[in-house]
Amino acid sequence: MKHSILLYSGGIDSTTALYWARNRFDKVNALSIDYGQRHRVELKSAQKITKKLNVAHKIFQFDLTQIGGSALTDPAIQVPEFSHAGKLNNGPPATYVPFRNGIFLSIAAAWAETKNIKDIICGFNVIDSPDYPDTSKAFVKAMQSAVNLGTKAVFKDEKFSLHAPFISKKKSQIIREGLAMGADYSYSISCYAGKEIPCFKCSSCLLREKAWDEVGKKDHLIIRLEKEGKI
Repeated sequence: MKHSILLYSGGIDSTTALYWARNRFDKVNALSIDYGQRHRVELKSAQKITKKLNVAHKIFQFDLTQIGGSALTDPAIQVPEFSHAGKLNNGPPATYVPFRNGIFLSIAAAWAETKNIKDIICGFNVIDSPDYPDTSKAFVKAMQSAVNLGTKAVFKDEKFSLHAPFISKKKSQIIREGLAMGADYSYSISCYAGKEIPCFKCSSCLLREKAWDEVGKKDHLIIRLEKEGKI
């Protein structure tokens, strides 16, 4: 049986990656990181989604508030608000968490090594996202090389593979691909403000809203929240 580990935040991209992985691997081990993020509500949603899909799910605790430097880990730094998605790309934003994805991939690789799993999956994409330096194709390639050089894989023929299937796709393309696989996004959380109900002002909310507009469908999360009388 072929197993994999999926870095799972519970957002749009990683939820699509979860469905993608389920179609390609006999077993998917979803790995979420509780790093002290402002929007920890995403972890509860991740638990709901994985339980619904009967996917093994583990939450690691790794406190990045000790490092700070981001609006997502330091309550003294405000989450930037924007009027529309067109104003987002102008260098790394305040919501960039220093080397977060490098840390996450390192944790995933260490766990994968103990479980003898060689395939690690992430939902990174860069086409219409803020300027995060740790989501690029070059970064994923470099991390794969580092993992294979810094683990027992260096002594073996079989190497680790880091899969980022959506790295060069727009978020609307990712959603379309997910919908074609039957993805349910009603519990996927994107908002940086820290609540289940979207603020519609942070970069993540605006990019999500823009993507669903491009798809031409109503966001599953909004549909659910309206049905529950929350918005």
